[in-house]
Amino acid sequence: MSVTELYSKYTRVWIPDPEEVWKAAEIIKDYKEGDTVLHLKLEDETTLEYSIGPKDNPLPFLRNPDILVGENDLTALSYLHEPAVLHNLKVRFLESNHIYTYCGIVLVAINPYEQLHIYGEEVITAYSGQNMGDMDPHIFAVAEEAYKQMARDEKNQSIIVSGESGAGKTVSAKYAMRFFATVGGSANDTSIEEKVLASSPIMEAIGNAKTTRNDNSSRFGKYIQIGFDRRYHIIGANMRTYLLEKSRVVFQAEDERNYHIFYQLCASSSLSEFKDLSLTSAEDFTFTSLGENIFIDGVNDAEDLVKTRQALSMLGVKEIHQMSIFKIIASILHLGNVEIVSERDGESCHINRDDTYLRHFCRLLGIEQEQMEHWLCRRKLVTTSETYVKNMSHAQAVNARDALAKHIYAHLFDWIVEHINKALHTSTKQHSFIGVLDIYGFETFEINSFEQFCINYANEKLQQQFNSHVFKLEQEEYMKEQIPWTLIDFYDNQPCIDLIEAKLGILDLLDEECKVPKGTDQNWAQKLYSKHSNSGHFEKPRMSNKSFIVVHFADKVEYQSDGFLEKNRDTVYEEQINILKASQFQLVADLFQDGKDSGPPSATSKSSKINVRAAKPAPKGHNREHRKSVGTQFRNSLHLLMETLNATTPHYVRCIKPNDNKESFVFDSRRAVQQLRACGVLETIRISAAGYPSRWTYPDFFSRYRVLMTKKNMTIADKKQVCKNLLETLIKDPDKFQFGKTKIFFRAGQVAYLEKLRADKFRFACIKIQKTVRGWLQRIRYRKIRKSAILLQRYGRGYLARRYAEMLRLTRATLICQKQYRMKRVRQEYLRTRRAVITIQAFARGMFVRRLYQEFLLHHKAMIIQKTVRGWLVRKKYLHARNAAIVIQCFYRRVRAKRQLKQLKIEARSAEHFKNLNVGMENKIVQLQKKMDNKSKEYKTQNEQLIVTNTALGSEVTKLQKELETLRTRQTAGTQVTSLQEELEKLRVELQEAHAQKKQIEEEFSNEKQGLEQRVEELEKENTLLKKEKEEMNRRLQNPSQGQGGDVPQKEIRLQVELDEERQRYQNLVKEYSRLEQRYENLQEDLSSMKFHPGHRRHPSNQSSLGSDSNYTSISMSEVGDTDDTIQLVEEMGIEKAAMDLSVFMKLQKRVRELEQERKRLQTNLEKVEELSKRKGNEPKSSTSEEDINADQAYNSLKRQELETENKKLKNDLNELRKAVADRASENNSSNELQEGYNLLLNQLKAANEELDVRKEEVLILKTQIVNTTRQSENLNHIDSSDVSEWTNNKKPVDEVDNVAANDLKKLLESQLQTKSRQHKDELEALHTQIELLKDSLEKKQEMLDHFSTLSPEALVEFSVQQEITRLTNENLDLKELVEKLEKNEKKLKKQLRIYMKKVQELEVSQATRSRPELTRQVTVQRKEKDFEGMLEYYKEDEALLVKSLVTDMKPNVVSATVPCLPAYILFMCIRHADYINDDQKVHSLLTATINAIKKVLKKNNDDFEMTSFWLANTSRLLHCLKQYSGDEAFMTQNTAKQNEHCLKNFDLAEYRQVLSDLSIHIYQQLVRIAEGIMQPMIVSAMLESESIPSLAGVKPMGYRNRSSSLDCESGGPAGYTLQALVRQLGQFTNIMADHGLDPEISQQVVRQLFYSINAVTLNNLLLRKDVCSWSTGMQLRYNISQLEEWLRGNNLHQSGAVATMEPVIQAAQLLQVKKKTSQDAEAICSLCTALSLQQIVKILNLYTPLNEFEERVTVSFIRDIQNRLQDRAENNQLLVDTKYTFPVVFTYTPSVLSLETVHIPASLSLDFLTRV
Repeated sequence: MSVTELYSKYTRVWIPDPEEVWKAAEIIKDYKEGDTVLHLKLEDETTLEYSIGPKDNPLPFLRNPDILVGENDLTALSYLHEPAVLHNLKVRFLESNHIYTYCGIVLVAINPYEQLHIYGEEVITAYSGQNMGDMDPHIFAVAEEAYKQMARDEKNQSIIVSGESGAGKTVSAKYAMRFFATVGGSANDTSIEEKVLASSPIMEAIGNAKTTRNDNSSRFGKYIQIGFDRRYHIIGANMRTYLLEKSRVVFQAEDERNYHIFYQLCASSSLSEFKDLSLTSAEDFTFTSLGENIFIDGVNDAEDLVKTRQALSMLGVKEIHQMSIFKIIASILHLGNVEIVSERDGESCHINRDDTYLRHFCRLLGIEQEQMEHWLCRRKLVTTSETYVKNMSHAQAVNARDALAKHIYAHLFDWIVEHINKALHTSTKQHSFIGVLDIYGFETFEINSFEQFCINYANEKLQQQFNSHVFKLEQEEYMKEQIPWTLIDFYDNQPCIDLIEAKLGILDLLDEECKVPKGTDQNWAQKLYSKHSNSGHFEKPRMSNKSFIVVHFADKVEYQSDGFLEKNRDTVYEEQINILKASQFQLVADLFQDGKDSGPPSATSKSSKINVRAAKPAPKGHNREHRKSVGTQFRNSLHLLMETLNATTPHYVRCIKPNDNKESFVFDSRRAVQQLRACGVLETIRISAAGYPSRWTYPDFFSRYRVLMTKKNMTIADKKQVCKNLLETLIKDPDKFQFGKTKIFFRAGQVAYLEKLRADKFRFACIKIQKTVRGWLQRIRYRKIRKSAILLQRYGRGYLARRYAEMLRLTRATLICQKQYRMKRVRQEYLRTRRAVITIQAFARGMFVRRLYQEFLLHHKAMIIQKTVRGWLVRKKYLHARNAAIVIQCFYRRVRAKRQLKQLKIEARSAEHFKNLNVGMENKIVQLQKKMDNKSKEYKTQNEQLIVTNTALGSEVTKLQKELETLRTRQTAGTQVTSLQEELEKLRVELQEAHAQKKQIEEEFSNEKQGLEQRVEELEKENTLLKKEKEEMNRRLQNPSQGQGGDVPQKEIRLQVELDEERQRYQNLVKEYSRLEQRYENLQEDLSSMKFHPGHRRHPSNQSSLGSDSNYTSISMSEVGDTDDTIQLVEEMGIEKAAMDLSVFMKLQKRVRELEQERKRLQTNLEKVEELSKRKGNEPKSSTSEEDINADQAYNSLKRQELETENKKLKNDLNELRKAVADRASENNSSNELQEGYNLLLNQLKAANEELDVRKEEVLILKTQIVNTTRQSENLNHIDSSDVSEWTNNKKPVDEVDNVAANDLKKLLESQLQTKSRQHKDELEALHTQIELLKDSLEKKQEMLDHFSTLSPEALVEFSVQQEITRLTNENLDLKELVEKLEKNEKKLKKQLRIYMKKVQELEVSQATRSRPELTRQVTVQRKEKDFEGMLEYYKEDEALLVKSLVTDMKPNVVSATVPCLPAYILFMCIRHADYINDDQKVHSLLTATINAIKKVLKKNNDDFEMTSFWLANTSRLLHCLKQYSGDEAFMTQNTAKQNEHCLKNFDLAEYRQVLSDLSIHIYQQLVRIAEGIMQPMIVSAMLESESIPSLAGVKPMGYRNRSSSLDCESGGPAGYTLQALVRQLGQFTNIMADHGLDPEISQQVVRQLFYSINAVTLNNLLLRKDVCSWSTGMQLRYNISQLEEWLRGNNLHQSGAVATMEPVIQAAQLLQVKKKTSQDAEAICSLCTALSLQQIVKILNLYTPLNEFEERVTVSFIRDIQNRLQDRAENNQLLVDTKYTFPVVFTYTPSVLSLETVHIPASLSLDFLTRV
């Protein structure tokens, strides 16, 4: 391929540009060899003649095809050069908002300066277990690659994160550690992963600061080693730090800050615990105010300090140590404010003795102030003979003070790092580790000093390691594919490293100069000039003798030598350190001990592979001449780091800062290119381009370029040979490609050439099709356009005329507006002048009027005094007269009252009084109600009077104030003023009290009103919902056929959703409980394995009920105790308080329902007795009148007793009500609420009396009727049997009896029997009529309730709730004694029955043993067969064997040929027998043992789908059996008569039903988890990658994807699954569940959950993979979904709701297929994708990739249009679907049609010890 072919017309190229670095252009004229000018056209359509020279300007770089733009991997680009890399990054960052891009083994991360939702737990789950390159580039993909290689290769890993300050290194490292903490969480409950994450806020607080480039810049490097055990769980961590920027403690540049911890303490200085620190605002301290900006936008320093303290606490730093740390940090701030005063001679200085900052500094550190004051201004000089104390100048003292501050902070920093390492250290043996290196990138500033030199030196070492690693990987790839390769020349920066660290290098010369007594920076620079002037990496600036230039791999950097020696020495005076060593605080003294420099003890390094080495040991105080310099320490620590990195497998993350203004998603090309050159990305590209950067597998190449093949080549079966023939034909130069074992390797540019040939082929074919179709379309279009143009012209001319008329109207309107505006402006000026004049007049007139007012005021006060005195005299006279009249009235009224009392006593003795007692009581209650109404009216009038008096008092107070002011002006002193002031204060106090009382009353009323309104609203809503549900159910019952076709109401859907949410919450609780129980068991096992106690250990006998496996309480036999407690509670609280207690209300409701059931039971017994009597109606009956009399007397006595007790209680209640009313009426603060409460109580009392009478009448009638009928039947039977016996035994002849007498006797008996039968019929009819009357009364009550519903909401709520509570309370109080008696009798009878049953069993056993002692269980087998009652008997000691046989050792294949769920039936039949013999301990023990055994089996087989399905079926069937045979009518509707006979008789196992329901939920969740785990690796391959429609998918260049390091070489990578394999797996699941007899409803829910998992995994992978977001993938995906739908229909599972769960992925497939160009397309997408969130839609559109050049990309404007249309959609901001979500399972009740007596137990189960009963 010649140059002329490449640089032909229409070829696009890149040319240099000073602003954008590289600019796109297009060749408009073919290039010929020898041309000096290349004719180009820029993107703005301007032309350019680009000069070309063989040396100066070579030919420009070629652009990649559009199909390759935006690739995930830069190495996939055909042309690998700087402009292509820059453009690809820019397109991904700006258009698709993708911040991550691969560049071979390097992950390029661009800082978005915006919080993105791509780091959630669901994203971690999506990337976990995936190969690097299978998903979109992400920091999690690099972390997963490191974790996978560590587990597979058993080799330590390292992640090297580098970049400029502000590029996002710290955040990237933090997310990598979060991934390891989530994926490799600790196996036990040590929370080590939380401690690892907790170290981040601490290190950010003490090591990060705000710079001009970054608000949270790390001013130190760190290498964190995360240790793992053999199961690859995190067990510990270790941190090394490098080169802390100590100079920032004492100096910050403009707009920069010190370390965050200083500002956090200052922001929290107001807290009580920090008062002792004596801190104020950060602006008041020198060390925090040098940058002149103490705040960061969006950062709250006080809240950050709380997080820092929480992290310290989590890492085990005690509160006392935390306060010591804060004291040391605060002391540094005070030290910076210590003012050093210079003396006049300039050679000495001093510190004022009253310097508060020095006092605070010494107090916080616990040192002596005098010594520190002395040695801050002086230093000690030690010679061989003597010691001198020398004064320091002001400058020297300030430098010494700053050096001390830096030294203190550095030691504190090292102490905190060491403590973090101790907290993260573990005694467990470490198997491997992953290191995360967060280190500074290459730095160059205007002034570069010692810190920049060390940083760039470290980057030189890292770049050398990076280059060698990339070169090594290239070699391995070529050797693996067995292709010939030549040595690739790459940049080696070893000479630059030798310049710095070799013998007599820069660092050696620096250390040598530091040892010279009078060494200076300038002398050191001169030595550098003389030693290294000949080096190619060292240069001397022309205009300076104090700086030097080092040629680094990234750029030339000029360093200023000033300060190098001082920073390298890091000098601190020994005297100051000795003072700190003598501190009274232990922590301060420990910081500066000599032993601290020796490093950690050897035991630590031996116990673990994590060697805790201090990156920069603290200097020793005594041997200063042997101290290592800072440069030497840094070089040694860097060598240790390189040794660690070389011993691990490195992974690289290069962080790029897109702009310097910290703007979100703004890309500065010049800054980006600088960083790409500095971080080695372009060097990776250059190494790749030097070899064979483009790599294709043979099948992919065949699929992509088969359009270029001939028919002859297509017939060859060997695709590898076909590819070879094609390439040999197309590319003549054999060096441009190589054939490997599995791949084809291409030189740079060859793929682009093949793409060009492919595009030309397609273009040629398209032109032929288009030219014919376009001609036909254009002719039709021309006719339409011509017709339309004529029409448009007509309308256009009309439009122009109308627009001209509109212009004329607007002109006229403009003139009117101007006129009005001018008029308004003049008028406003006039009005302003007028207002000023009026104001002056008003003030003048007011002055004169106030003078007249003062005169009138004096006269008015005199009149008030006169009026008051006269009124007092008149009132005194009036009161005297009124008192006399009252005395006369009292005497007269007393006489009348005595007469009335006498008359009332006479009436009280009469019988009419007892009859009208209730009427009188009601009249009195009505009178009391009227009195309360009058009281309420009086209260209202009093309130109004109170308001009037308040206003009057207020006016009087104002008047008195004015009078007081006048009196003060007139009189200087006087007693009247003081008295008036006292009166005024009293009035104020009274007024305030009145206002307070009023406000309190109003607030109470408003609160109660609000509560009632809320309750009313809730009840109204509930009432409306119930009414609508009732109407809907009635409508459905009446029209069942119509009801099925109608739509489900919206409210039912909402209720169903709420029910599902409640179920979901409950099942999550069950899941969490099971997880905690499992965790507890694991901890117990670990504890038992770790600890061993010799000897025998006894356990309590009730271990089954006390152990952790048995968490279930025994079954309560009665719930009457709850009602008794409730009644007692009502008696203690009182009726009024109990009425407002909802718990009491609920319990009383429950008791009422029980009484209603009792009444119904009695009524059913009565009906049965009636039927029995009707059957015996034809038989002769006789009875006596005495029995009728006895029955009537019994009924009357019961009735009288009930009435008497009721009358007494009514009297007591009435007396209590009267007392309460009298007490409340006597109080002055009675309110409307009391009046209403009294009225409600009266209504409740009346309603309760009526309801109680009705209920008791019903109960008494039913009881007496039952007693009478039973007695009648017994008497009739007795009479019949006696008569017959007498007649049969009588053997005398009939002749001896008179025939006439016999006939008369017979007639008499017949007449008596007839009369008795008539009486019985009459009584039955009376009972029927009475029942009808009861029904009528109930209907009337229903009508009354309907009437109450029309009342106001407040009255309705108060009336209904209070009436119901009071009625229930009274009724329960009345029935309490009766219930207690019945309970006592019932308990006695039960005890006697148990005693008799045990005696009977003992007798049976004794008889059996006596008769045949040699037979034990053979007796039950050989005895005569009886009717089987569906029960199995077993002995208590055989319970363990029963559970072992049926649960522990049970295999599903053993009972596969029998009845499904056979173990459940056998267990229930055993439970039935235990219930039959009334042995509650046996029932409890068997159920508890069964449940615990099932749990153990599930724990043992926690990954066996078949076993889990088997026990889910059996557990649910046992649950259904407990319901079906519980005796509850709701579960007996579908039972047969025989099944109803098998119901449980003695025990209510409702509690165990709940336990089994929870166990079923747990088994269901385990079943779903196992199925999802089996399907997980199949879903992506089957749904997205397999070609269900052959030859549909187009293949694109994949670059570095699926490289050998990401795959398991031994297994050959992951196996590919097809859709058929996934469908077969689903079929296997359903077949297993069907074979085990699992309910179809549960199977449908399992399938629904599995389809949700398929949807979630597929959609998440689609959202994280650019290569599958294409039109062809959408077609394949839609076809695959249709196949799954067909499978659902074939298995009759289409009604399970599984298709609805696939709706999001269905819409995603449709989104990939629809057009994405116009606004109509955007509208269609918005209406189509209702199940997808906005974020998901935008993500898919950004990822959408055309498969060829003829398909257009989705434009940014189209995506913005979609965002604008959907911005109001209410949705969550979650990008990925929650794969862990589980639908709430519903266990629908499905009774068994199998009768228990037909169950056959196979002999293979070895259950011979069970006996059929």
